[in-house]
Amino acid sequence: MKRQLGGFLLFVIISYLLFESSRAFQKIAWGTGVWWREYSLTWGAAYLIYILFCILVVILAWGALFRWQILQPAFNRLISIREKLGRARWIPAIFIFISPVWLFQYTAWGLVFSDIYIRVLVWCLVVLALSFFIKKGNTLFGWAEFLAALLLTSSEFVIAVPFMNVTDYPFSLGWSEGNRMWDYSIMFGSHLYNYPADKQIYALIEAGRQFVGGLPFIIPGLTIGMERFWIALTVVLPYLLLGLAAFRFSRNNLKTWTLATLWALIFLKQGPIHPPLVLCAAVTALLWRSPLWLALPFIALTGYAAEQSRYTWLFAPGIWIGMLELAGAVLQNKKLNLNHWARAISLALVGMAGGYFGLTGGWLMESNTPASAPIPVSSGIAASITDQPLLWYRLLPNATYGAGILAGLLTAVLPLIVILVYLSVIKKWTLNIWQALAVITPLLAFLAVGLVASTKIGGGGDLHNMDMFLIGLMFAGALAWQNGGRAWLEKIESAPIAIKLVLIILFGLPGFMSLPIMRTFDFAKDPAWLVTLTDAPNVKALELHPSQEITDRALKTIREEIALAQSQGGEVLFLDQRQLLTFGYIKDVPLIPEYEKKILMNQALSSNAAYFETFYADIAARKFSLIISDPLYTPIKESSFQFGEENNAWVKWVSNPVLCYYDQKTTLKDVGVQLLAPKSEPMDCTDQLPQEITIEH
Repeated sequence: MKRQLGGFLLFVIISYLLFESSRAFQKIAWGTGVWWREYSLTWGAAYLIYILFCILVVILAWGALFRWQILQPAFNRLISIREKLGRARWIPAIFIFISPVWLFQYTAWGLVFSDIYIRVLVWCLVVLALSFFIKKGNTLFGWAEFLAALLLTSSEFVIAVPFMNVTDYPFSLGWSEGNRMWDYSIMFGSHLYNYPADKQIYALIEAGRQFVGGLPFIIPGLTIGMERFWIALTVVLPYLLLGLAAFRFSRNNLKTWTLATLWALIFLKQGPIHPPLVLCAAVTALLWRSPLWLALPFIALTGYAAEQSRYTWLFAPGIWIGMLELAGAVLQNKKLNLNHWARAISLALVGMAGGYFGLTGGWLMESNTPASAPIPVSSGIAASITDQPLLWYRLLPNATYGAGILAGLLTAVLPLIVILVYLSVIKKWTLNIWQALAVITPLLAFLAVGLVASTKIGGGGDLHNMDMFLIGLMFAGALAWQNGGRAWLEKIESAPIAIKLVLIILFGLPGFMSLPIMRTFDFAKDPAWLVTLTDAPNVKALELHPSQEITDRALKTIREEIALAQSQGGEVLFLDQRQLLTFGYIKDVPLIPEYEKKILMNQALSSNAAYFETFYADIAARKFSLIISDPLYTPIKESSFQFGEENNAWVKWVSNPVLCYYDQKTTLKDVGVQLLAPKSEPMDCTDQLPQEITIEH
């Protein structure tokens, strides 16, 4: 009875998916011509074929679920063909595997077939086909093959998304994307700028992140496309390294080890998490169960490196290694022996000491004042917590992050927690009280820190501030894997159906979140057909990168305006688009490190009047003959708008004052650049400056 009910529910889900996808296909085909009503001959025929295909799938689904015997001869024939193919079956399997990413991300058809129901249907068909080709023997496939195919395709989508932005397009692809590459370049590429070699260039970025992102700048002639490719690699490879380290390899479990590594990647990418912390976690995992003489110095260095990347991470490696060593110890008569305690405590303390040394080895510079005097560590930490507002409402559903931090986090981690609890209940993963506390206590601490950090203004747009908690929970999964979870998973056929469904969610959810994101941004030579099929109001609504002609024209305009400004004897400030200097699109312009976009935003969020007094004095004195920025706007928004508070801080501290002293000389809308020049007559902008400001005119 339960099996029939489950089969009926599955049939309803399949039918609903096909119905909604056919509706989406109808919207694509409608309005393409006048062959019949508003269908063209080509798209009208395609729509009819799609309807027939959906009907066929419904019939096959019904037969497979309720009339298996009728379809058995056909299934036997398919199995026979597969077995005759032998290893050659991997040829169609590979083609099927790569097809969804190729279709959705690297062809213009991805813009047409953007509907989630169509994409999920394609994904389901790909998973079923892969399951079939992975399987060996006299059955179509089993749960193990299905879950493996689901995990492989989910990983494929998650890995593919960062590479969407690998392009030689010279202008910024996001609010801070261009300037972030400028940040990365400073450590190894400061020579690229027209700036005194004996002076240090300040960038608002931690040393660890700058090192990881800036390594390619040791390569002469680095292009923007090459750097974007590297950035994409840095948000994939560290996760794979962490998975490889956490789920220990042995020769007899290569396949499951590979799948476990991919799961670690897709689980943590739900954050996402900055690469330096992921690398620190990978080193921590490698040190787990290593000889003590090796582990002690390296865990100290790892703690130091974590703090140098972001000081809130200073204790993370020490806590992780303590959790892994204590909870991963082999019990003797259900007890931990003294050696286990000594090893775990010593490694944890040394790891935390390394982080603390990184914090106290000098003075912590106040993050919101690059040129300020040094202040004590405790004061710096307190200031970083209190100098910007905490927006607690972002824990709940809001415009900035639709589901809210709490619901988003629960969705991401609940399937794993259910599996871990289940393994503990059925005694596949056994812990004594101290081991359980070694897992639960750090996770609760990381959870509390992450929730507070997520409410800080400027954050709360995703789960990246839950980074230490997510890695800690992944480590809990690795502990369960090492202590019975792998053996249980290899016999998944015998697990309850409810647990199998939880595994489907655990493996599939990250891929489902990435599936609708995949698309191309390449400019189509004739985009009119895309406008018709996507029902976009115009070509601009497709959000394609501008054509080469438009891009070249924009660069030519910027160069001409810079040359004119320089001829007038003024300085040129790249408030935004600094990557144009980094990669040589704009040359022979002296660098002005101050007043970079992210620095200004950071000061605005902190309401740092002392910092802005200098900035306002400079623009009031017309120090810059030209400012390159993204388009500045002045509307005030409520919290019902995405990042409403951040917008208002920017308008108050930056947009209003700048637009009072400077005119919008040229706005290049296609590339998102605005050129501003001083107003011809001096202005009294007192009423446009924040009330906290005192400045003499």
